[in-house]
Amino acid sequence: MTVDYIVASLPPLEFGVPPAIDEERFAQLAGGRIAAEMAKWRELETELRNAMAVARGKAKDARPAKGCSLYWRQRIAACFQEKDIAKRDELLDRVWWDAALELVPPSAPLGKGALAAYGVRLAIACKRARISPAAGADAFDALTAGSKLDFN
Repeated sequence: MTVDYIVASLPPLEFGVPPAIDEERFAQLAGGRIAAEMAKWRELETELRNAMAVARGKAKDARPAKGCSLYWRQRIAACFQEKDIAKRDELLDRVWWDAALELVPPSAPLGKGALAAYGVRLAIACKRARISPAAGADAFDALTAGSKLDFN
């Protein structure tokens, strides 16, 4: 199968909605076609993580940002204005979701960059689908099980 056919046949993804495809099936379809694009993603993700360090105040010697770098730094700084940690995490996921589109060149909207962007967005959609109050309560109970005292 050609990359453009694979991209065109993938089910649409929407932020905050559980995906209709899982990461394992996507990996089978992609079949190692996007290694170079994922290297580009890792560079962009490093830039985003550095912007998070700056926003948290943990980067001592941040290099000056300009162009797209400045845009992403400002988006991430805006996320850190949110006091609610769950909401902040959702906003940061939205930044990653939007940043994935930087992999898609305008000249090849169904090419390998689009396939890589889909993979990044799929990972975010799967992560968001796993987040729920019940899952959080279960994780909390598992972490605190040994510390609970029985007064009966």
